[in-house]
Amino acid sequence: MNKNEIGLNAEKVWHLLGNYDRWDYSALKNKSGLKDAELGAAIGWLAREDKIMLYQDSGKLYVFLGVNVFIG
Repeated sequence: MNKNEIGLNAEKVWHLLGNYDRWDYSALKNKSGLKDAELGAAIGWLAREDKIMLYQDSGKLYVFLGVNVFIG
């Protein structure tokens, strides 16, 4: 896995999250077709860019789009 592959996987996850639903990790993994390491890297990429929010409840990890507001 290289940076280019991680970026492409992040884009795939980004598109899945585009409906603004809250996805649990398992559903996101199944729908994306990514392996654990690939999905983890993609989520990390998006989290580092402040594009997603992560939420944990009852041992489940949820991922959803973050809302970035810039007022300049």
